[in-house]
Amino acid sequence: MIPAIRCLVIEDEPLAQNILKKYIDDLPSLELVAVCNDALEAQGIVASQNIQLLFLDINLPKLSGLNFLKTLPQPPLVIFTTAYPEFAVEGFDLNAIDYLLKPFSFERFLKAVNKVHGKGMQQPNPLTEEKNTNEFIFLKADKKVYKIDLDDIIYAEATGDYVKVITEDEQYVVNITLKKLLEQLPPVGFLRVHKSYLISADKIKFFEGNYIKVGHTNIPIGAAYREEIFTRLREKNI
Repeated sequence: MIPAIRCLVIEDEPLAQNILKKYIDDLPSLELVAVCNDALEAQGIVASQNIQLLFLDINLPKLSGLNFLKTLPQPPLVIFTTAYPEFAVEGFDLNAIDYLLKPFSFERFLKAVNKVHGKGMQQPNPLTEEKNTNEFIFLKADKKVYKIDLDDIIYAEATGDYVKVITEDEQYVVNITLKKLLEQLPPVGFLRVHKSYLISADKIKFFEGNYIKVGHTNIPIGAAYREEIFTRLREKNI
């Protein structure tokens, strides 16, 4: 029998604590070692109890979950739990396995835990992440065909029957739909965030509320695309 994964909940909200305890108790593959109200309380347990997985809230008293994780020399695997989606990018920069946005269902919780099993308890290696192999696309604008480097694309905006492609130095008005443009782009590196916008993942700076900062521009996040965006961020399929 495979040993249960020893996990620790770091969460200051009693309701969220109870939900996590119930979900963990329902999975024989998980063993709950302790529940802590803040990161400082958890520090000694992480160091002494062979914790393999953290369910870590971000907005904690005394020390945030993000800052706590940065203090650990050999951190366990981490699933963040939070009500604040704007922290997602920084969370995944710290190699989090997943990012559960409150309130989350048991099915969503189970999906996150399955990713832990799928990784065989190994930390992801950012050096082996898939990279784009295509370097450019051709787009027709102003009766000319332009060769556009993918690295230069910041975002694209649909305007009527046209799409405005914004790059580092230029903008191109192309007679194409946003859907067709996305089909021409490589599957890794670009994502649709709104019915009128697609963006380059490399140009993301931060999330704030219902907007995403790309380059120097605030791009709205459409409600219909929100889950897909964070799913791709969780899976690093961007």
